Amino acid sequence: MNEIFDPLNLVLMGLAVFILFRLRSVLGKRTGNERPPFDPYSKPEQTNDQPNGQDNVIPLPNQGDQPADMMAEQQPQGGDVVIDKVAPEGSALNSALKQILSVDRSFEPVEFLGGARAAYEMIVMAFADGDKKALKNLLSPEVFDGFVSAIDDREKRGETIESTFVGIDKAEIVEAALKGSVAQVTVKIHSQLISATRDKAGEVVDGDPAKVTEVVDIWTFARDTNSRDPNWKLVATESAE
Repeated sequence: MNEIFDPLNLVLMGLAVFILFRLRSVLGKRTGNERPPFDPYSKPEQTNDQPNGQDNVIPLPNQGDQPADMMAEQQPQGGDVVIDKVAPEGSALNSALKQILSVDRSFEPVEFLGGARAAYEMIVMAFADGDKKALKNLLSPEVFDGFVSAIDDREKRGETIESTFVGIDKAEIVEAALKGSVAQVTVKIHSQLISATRDKAGEVVDGDPAKVTEVVDIWTFARDTNSRDPNWKLVATESAE
């Protein structure tokens, strides 16, 4: 049976071939070597181009090609150099800090000051809140007993402290000493606080709840360099005149 040739069928077949060709050119064809979809949580695969699969790491210039003065600047500074920047070389404070460094190579004045600032805020706020548990981990037994006594006396009078810690303007090491294996470092701290003490009736009996007060404290921190405990504790406090 002879089929009647229909020109429309030819046009449709040509259109289908054209569409298939365009899809193939846009999407491409699979060869079996395609990379899998990116998984941000997967471990990077190792390649043969770079060791350990670090094909995206840009190597630093060869130090041998750099001037000697530039290489010196890139070297980490020793503890003695840092101490010379904190305390004048040849001063008693400089010598005391270097003595501490000689028995505790982890001692770093700048990091110590950062810790002292954080401890100061925690202690001031814990005392205002009457948080004895927080204070116990930050104070020596003698200082802790003094703080607890003050908190107990305040609670007996029915007084409460409202305190807002504004910030620390300045903190500097003013004295240091090594007594046996115990290192002591004294810090002068300039801070700003808003503090008011209220009685049972809620009346302000000390301070001002709307006034920022500048406070200067001299606190001494200590730790036994033979101990595995790296934490410093507050061992003495005084207010600067």
